[in-house]
Amino acid sequence: MRARQSPQAGKERMSGGFSTLADTAPHTPEPARPHQRFAYAVSAVAAVSGLLFGFDIAVINGAIVFLRDQFHLSSLETEFAASSLLFGCIAGAGIAGWLSDRYGRRRVLALAALLFAASSIGAALPRTFIEFGIARFVGGIAIGVASMLAPLYIAEVSPARIRGRLVSFNQMAIVTGILIAYLINWALSFLGSSGWRWMFAVAVVPSLGFFLGLLFVPESPRWLVEQERDDDALAVLSRVEGPGVAPGLLRDIRESVLREAGSFRDLLAPALRRPMFLTVALAILSQITGINTVLFYGSVIWEQQLGGHSYSHAIGANVTIGLMNFLATIVALWLIDRNGRRPLLMFSSGCMALCQLLLGIAFLLQPPPAVLVLSCMLLCVAAFAVGLGPATWVLMAELFPTRVRGRAMSVANMALWIACFALTATFLSLAQAITITGAFCVYSAMCVLTFLLVWRMAPETKGRTLEEIETSWLSGRAQ
Repeated sequence: MRARQSPQAGKERMSGGFSTLADTAPHTPEPARPHQRFAYAVSAVAAVSGLLFGFDIAVINGAIVFLRDQFHLSSLETEFAASSLLFGCIAGAGIAGWLSDRYGRRRVLALAALLFAASSIGAALPRTFIEFGIARFVGGIAIGVASMLAPLYIAEVSPARIRGRLVSFNQMAIVTGILIAYLINWALSFLGSSGWRWMFAVAVVPSLGFFLGLLFVPESPRWLVEQERDDDALAVLSRVEGPGVAPGLLRDIRESVLREAGSFRDLLAPALRRPMFLTVALAILSQITGINTVLFYGSVIWEQQLGGHSYSHAIGANVTIGLMNFLATIVALWLIDRNGRRPLLMFSSGCMALCQLLLGIAFLLQPPPAVLVLSCMLLCVAAFAVGLGPATWVLMAELFPTRVRGRAMSVANMALWIACFALTATFLSLAQAITITGAFCVYSAMCVLTFLLVWRMAPETKGRTLEEIETSWLSGRAQ
């Protein structure tokens, strides 16, 4: 193993005013505002991947009613059109951890940006339904990679005091992308049968913007320490936390990395079994609570179950849902570092259980009252956006040691996308088999199970550094 570069050597090569730093410098408080601005800027760039994530998963909601007519799709083929993206997400999440641990967080995010652009073009110009499915699969790979790496990267460059808020930026970007997709879908729906192609094509612009933005942000300091590039890591930490605090943090990260092994086998080590189970279970449950039935099939539900509505009207109803999702996520940004992760998760899953049950009951009425259905959908989406949406990603990014964080999040993200794929690929069939009321009652039960899981197992992580969280697991003191 080559010798680590000293912070002094880093000063000579990186400059930037580090000449007074010593590895043993104490953790002294510093004015946080300039450093927070840098952390916010870096997180905002990384969160553009979340915007593309949200846009790509939601754009199908409006396009699918036109795709069914364009390619004469059956219910099974409609499910495939909606879920082909998610199959790619599973593959992307599966390779993201290994790629990011080997090549770095920033480089792999740049690869995802290029895949987003390629998928947008391919989905806009298919000659056959198979070509459309392939293009969406490629986009799914990009989402799978970005959904794992963006919150991980943001967590690794964020000060502990605002980490929850910054990681939630990614969720904020996701719901912004969803809202933008709904608005564009509604506007382009008036173009008629060719409008769906433009719905997919517009994502090329933010994809390329994301790629360019990544050229101006640093690599994760924790990944740099793994690569024995301590001077580069110190430079990043100094910009994020301040020159006086950075050396002590660098020492903590180095000690953390030195005691970690970093293989997939280590994910099953006794100290990591509980966080591994918790994150995988939470990832799965966050999807099978049924939230994506509204986000993916909202226009189909509106058109088929309520009847008497044009495609544009059905798509327009989803704009209201997207706006509620957006506003509730703003509330989550304010609450997550103030109230903590556990209370938001428990409130969210409890409210969703009630909303899904009421939604199922609403469909027993004939005809189902449109105001009641829309109200239940809005409340369900708001509850998810306040807690289960952002807090799941935050915990997934917080609970694992540095050297295995990429692999652990890859496993959790694969579980999340498998669950999302299973939900999306079976919703219409499940509704036909046990009625739409039965389907939403099943989702309500999953919300109750989520509440119980969080109540019994989830630790509170607000305000703690990633190294402190790691130490609590290793010592058996997580709570």
